[in-house]
Amino acid sequence: MMHIFLVFLILCSNFALAEDKAISAIFSTEGVDGTIILKSLRGDKTITHNDARASRRFASASTFKIFNTLIAVQENVVSLSGTAFRWDGKTHDIPDWNRDQTLESAFKVSCVWCYQEIAKQVGEETYRRYLTLARYGVLTNVADTTTFWLDGSFTVSAVEQIALLEKIYLRELPFRDEAYDALKQVMLAEQTDSYKLYAKTGWAARMNPQIGWYVGYVETSDDVWFFAINLTLRSELDLGLRQKITKAALRAERIIP
Repeated sequence: MMHIFLVFLILCSNFALAEDKAISAIFSTEGVDGTIILKSLRGDKTITHNDARASRRFASASTFKIFNTLIAVQENVVSLSGTAFRWDGKTHDIPDWNRDQTLESAFKVSCVWCYQEIAKQVGEETYRRYLTLARYGVLTNVADTTTFWLDGSFTVSAVEQIALLEKIYLRELPFRDEAYDALKQVMLAEQTDSYKLYAKTGWAARMNPQIGWYVGYVETSDDVWFFAINLTLRSELDLGLRQKITKAALRAERIIP
């Protein structure tokens, strides 16, 4: 009986190794340095590529909009209904920013000026309080409250991104249901017959080297999988790899078809 059990453990170990190799091959094919974590909510399973990098902190960039949205709704700075942000007429490089925004549109087009308006009203002290409660990332000396998630003052690891996503999904943090519901609505990025994908991209363009993020979770018929990827970007052309590698990894693990 013990012999059979040992054989079973070896087979499981080999299977886990094969899974790891499958994801490593995806990164190798794309020729990019990065890490990805996939974590099951119900199956108690975590798959990681590049363990060392998974614990390394980088500028959060626009992935901070996930936590920022929760705070903004909780603090009654914005709500899901109606126009949340009035465009002042200033032209931005991204055309989608040059108009009034709802909370949902601001999140989906990653409107920096919109979330800077939120930051002005929330303030550093309130941000620090929520970050401490959530045990999310590290906020050093803040030179500008409206740019700390972009300029490297706030850094976070892929491991910490996963931890936050899980706390949010399970509603373990001190936010009202209204805030959680609003965030879930704006985070919905893709919906099919077999899964729903909720996510946010991030691009730490001010950093050298630049870092690309994609974090979120996938709801399937029988589980929820949290994911966080960050990549060292060689150029702006690599931005699409954030979603491409994530989707490929999810398919390799048979999480999505």
